[in-house]
Amino acid sequence: MVRAFGHSLLAFFATPFGIVVLAALDSTTFFFLPLGIDAAVIIVAAGSPTYTWIVPILATAGSVAGAALTFWMGAKIGDAGLDRFASKQRLAKVRRRIQRSGAIGLAILDLIPPPFPFTAFVLAAGALDVNAVMFFATLTLCRFVRFGLEAVLALIYGRRIIGWLDSDWVQNAAVLLMAAAFAATAIAVVRLVRDTRPRRRRAHS
Repeated sequence: MVRAFGHSLLAFFATPFGIVVLAALDSTTFFFLPLGIDAAVIIVAAGSPTYTWIVPILATAGSVAGAALTFWMGAKIGDAGLDRFASKQRLAKVRRRIQRSGAIGLAILDLIPPPFPFTAFVLAAGALDVNAVMFFATLTLCRFVRFGLEAVLALIYGRRIIGWLDSDWVQNAAVLLMAAAFAATAIAVVRLVRDTRPRRRRAHS
């Protein structure tokens, strides 16, 4: 039953609407599935050559929407609240990067592939009052370039990709990765709730 649910979930993410949802989740601080959105873009683009051009648009739209939510969360929690989401060492690196690069240089970091923690930078950008217009304009362009290149590769090597992805071992591995991603997401949410409760109690005391 779990395996059937996993395959159904994979089938959903490998649809135009599923692309938007997965791209949005991928840009949040709670969802962990390295290269998941990239794989979905390639699968959908390879499976529907006629509509390859729209796949990068959908993925970019969902991704920017998720990043906007993360940016807004950062603006709400402020600089003082960032330590709930990342270690002090990582935050120090993020702050130095933001000070050196600014909004445009920060958004360009999106082109670095996983496991680079880009969502942490988006969260910090919101908390540290980075220019939102410049940041999201650059981010949108970078995401479209990234997903567009993947769609073109899928169009060129579509048949080989689909044949490889249809194998049982690839699909089973994808289901396991998806299960691990949701487990990691659940753990992240639980830790966030646990870590914030003491702060609230101390704030009221």
